[in-house]
Amino acid sequence: MSIGRCLVLGGSGFIGSHLVELLVEEGFQVRVFSHLAASSNRLASVARRIELIEGDFRDTPTLAKSVEGCDFVYHLIATTIPSTSNRDQVFDVETNLVPTLRLLEICARERVRQIIFSSSGGTVYGATDTSPIPETHVTEPRSAYGITKLAIEKYLALFHAMHGLEYTVLRVGNAYGPRLPVKGEQGVVGVFLDRLRRGEPILLWGDGSVTRDYVYVGDVARAFRAALGQQSPFSVFNIGTGAGTSLVELIALMEKVTGCPARILRGPAREVDVPVNVLDTSRAGQYLRWEPVTPLETGILNTWNWIRIGDTRGIAAHIQ
Repeated sequence: MSIGRCLVLGGSGFIGSHLVELLVEEGFQVRVFSHLAASSNRLASVARRIELIEGDFRDTPTLAKSVEGCDFVYHLIATTIPSTSNRDQVFDVETNLVPTLRLLEICARERVRQIIFSSSGGTVYGATDTSPIPETHVTEPRSAYGITKLAIEKYLALFHAMHGLEYTVLRVGNAYGPRLPVKGEQGVVGVFLDRLRRGEPILLWGDGSVTRDYVYVGDVARAFRAALGQQSPFSVFNIGTGAGTSLVELIALMEKVTGCPARILRGPAREVDVPVNVLDTSRAGQYLRWEPVTPLETGILNTWNWIRIGDTRGIAAHIQ
């Protein structure tokens, strides 16, 4: 595959900034479309080697300008999170689904070689009776966030059939690591570690048995790189570790890594939280030649060190 120009929508976000650094290191020309100028400090190490376009995802003319001349498009923008998306479902559609349809129209017109979409392995499947979950499992999302992610997947398939637009979907598990937002309701690793640092109590929903597949952001960035130009028989891939960790186990590991005891406040279980979500990543291993390499304890230590010395002020928890 020849080196080309990549557009990373949401490239100054948590996952996006790690991906941008990786692409730059490998010699790609990189253009970043970002909504928040304040979050562009995540790209300080490569600021002089990228092109940055600031704009709102709903601003179609600016979006079209950002796509011009790009061979590959990464779509990592999300304006909502699972726990809050049900509160305003119209907003979720207006700010995520509709702009994405405009994006797909632009990509088809500009003859983009491939679009790679960041979907959600944690929400599109819903409650399952299988663990780990393969990509072939039925999808029954419980949140507007998951429904919108799944709808975008379906529209990607439609645009491929209608216009020949090549696409790859990565259903990412619970990504964590340095630059993870530490405020808000999403990203429990960042939120919990920040509360440990401040000596504040951790809010635990339900009995703490909710189990998730925590995958390190550096590994996730490598997965997005591995998807670039992929020509396997499949378009949808799970990206996780294949191992589940409950909230109780996660907190215990954080206490071990940080040496800080946790104070727990218990709240009621949330309807959007399925009991167990662990992803089968064998397809990504076979066809993308990708696998996670960062142990959870190592990843938590890296995140802890970043939280202790990093500046996390002013970074919104729901913008990527």
